[in-house]
Amino acid sequence: MMRMANLTLIYGMRLLPEGEVTEIQDATLKLANGHDAHVTMHVIDGSREQIEKQLRQSLDAFFDFYPEI
Repeated sequence: MMRMANLTLIYGMRLLPEGEVTEIQDATLKLANGHDAHVTMHVIDGSREQIEKQLRQSLDAFFDFYPEI
């Protein structure tokens, strides 16, 4: 199996009262090569248990996109 380089995972979290957020925009990253990259922001509403469950499922699904890592 081919060894992959170390990676960087970008993420952020903040809890606010449901209904408080009116707009979400992508986060912009500045890359070492001078280019910009974008990170799509995601929203999960619900109880703590619902949020934790969905977050775990989303994380699993994210890594399913990259079976090579």
